[in-house]
Amino acid sequence: MDDRVERGLAILERLEHESLPLADAVDRLEIVTADPTVTRTILDEAELRGIIERDDGIIRPKSRQYVRFGEDVITKEGDFECQRCGSGLSTGHFLDLEAGEIGPFGSSCIRKVTGRE
Repeated sequence: MDDRVERGLAILERLEHESLPLADAVDRLEIVTADPTVTRTILDEAELRGIIERDDGIIRPKSRQYVRFGEDVITKEGDFECQRCGSGLSTGHFLDLEAGEIGPFGSSCIRKVTGRE
């Protein structure tokens, strides 16, 4: 399976909301793909695997695995560009998930990507 799908599924497994509008879930998935076909595949596969429930434009995560900043978010020093906003970074924050590493992000964008802001 496409690694974008697996990384998207990993993101959906870690949503920290009881429910989330579909548009917000799609916004989160844009960190792994901007391709609407892949996004649809991620959402369909997440529903098939029991990761989420979808109802009238609302996503309800079934997992309670949240991103842990001490374990699932790592930082690296270097010359990076934030994957979300495009800002230049000297410290990159990366989601380190079983499906692969996602990033880099700046300190405020990592909070937005993980739903902490």
